Amino acid sequence: MTSGTTPGLTRFNASDESAAQAELHEVCASSAWGSKLLAQRPFATVEALFEASDAATAELTADDLAEAMAGHPPIGRPKPGDPTSSREQRGMAGASEELKAEMLELNLAYQDRFGHVFLICATGATGEQMLEALKARIANTPDQERAIVRTELGKINRIRLTRLAEEGDNT
Repeated sequence: MTSGTTPGLTRFNASDESAAQAELHEVCASSAWGSKLLAQRPFATVEALFEASDAATAELTADDLAEAMAGHPPIGRPKPGDPTSSREQRGMAGASEELKAEMLELNLAYQDRFGHVFLICATGATGEQMLEALKARIANTPDQERAIVRTELGKINRIRLTRLAEEGDNT
């Protein structure tokens, strides 16, 4: 994908505020993040959209970050009927029942420890890679984990914004 103007970016820039806000909410559940991007429309290029997203992600408060994470289903349990979470978690689709069970157990332990879902940019990752990341990250301090979560959220937002920018219409 080029970093210039795309049909999806043109459509997004021209969308009414409520439609654009709904699209941004599909990218990231943080209302603060969405409001910051909405206020900067129109974007001249996809790269400008990415830069605005990165800046807004970096500025998220702890509560904003929690709101963003609440929009993500646990790894191994994509939201039923949600093609985005299913596509992003494709690496878990062929995982063994043993791996899925271990992922569920560690997901619950992670949530108990940190108070939120384990967030990882799962696109392109295998179930084994996600499980190894979860095993490694569960030992982090809350501050270390919050920094990693912010980075992972930024990656996810860029992937989802790329899809938004590539789609020529909203049908």
